[in-house]
Amino acid sequence: MKIALAQIITGRDVAGNLSAVEEYARHAKDGGAEMVIFPEATMRAFGNSLLDIAEPVDGPWASRVRSIARELGIVIVAGMFTPGSAPSEGQAKVRNTLLVTGPGVEASYDKVHLFDAFGFLESDTVDAGTGPVTFDAGGLTFGLATCYDIRFPALFTANAERGAVANIVCASWGSGPGKVEQWQLLARARAVDTTTYVLACGQGDPATQGIEPRGAAPTGVGHSAVVSPFGAVLEELDGAPGLLFADLDPALVKEARTKLPVLANRREF
Repeated sequence: MKIALAQIITGRDVAGNLSAVEEYARHAKDGGAEMVIFPEATMRAFGNSLLDIAEPVDGPWASRVRSIARELGIVIVAGMFTPGSAPSEGQAKVRNTLLVTGPGVEASYDKVHLFDAFGFLESDTVDAGTGPVTFDAGGLTFGLATCYDIRFPALFTANAERGAVANIVCASWGSGPGKVEQWQLLARARAVDTTTYVLACGQGDPATQGIEPRGAAPTGVGHSAVVSPFGAVLEELDGAPGLLFADLDPALVKEARTKLPVLANRREF
């Protein structure tokens, strides 16, 4: 199965970000991809208000993504924000959601691990999801994860135990000393942990386009990558926006799980 990672840089303009989804999805389809993956916060970049644009997965923004996927005959994975639970007190919140839509495919995942680190408190504005989500496309099973989730191996293992041969990680990774290296290391580690492909799609680095950072908000570092189930980086972008293509071979996952049966050998403590 051929997939594409669309490393875009989103901003405040929801309609403009949606136009980027359509543009990159068309390029992905033209390149032969059956699925195109966009980053976390595709709907609107962090550092902007989220509550005013949050909508259900059957709302106007998601419906437009769905129509693009239907028109092109391609599966689209994209980060959006959906309404959170009504607060008993204090500020209302949203959920950090991945929408998956395309021919015969419909799923959504709410980010489980919220980014309360490096001076940013995602939990101030976002409600956490409750568990893993997998979906089937092109005869393969995929697991979903979002950004900070990549630091928590158990989610990736849960996806693999549900049949995932590839784990999709959509991110808007925070910049800072050593952060690119951590992103790269964690993507490779999660692949080896679970003998799955890791499809790590991040927001591009705004600095590559001369865009000033917005406080402590995590707005992306780029370096989207496809990692093999043996932990080898098969394809990787730099910090700038771009489109990456890769072929997924389930036989390689089978080979990895025969030679390195970490899932079968795993013990609970």
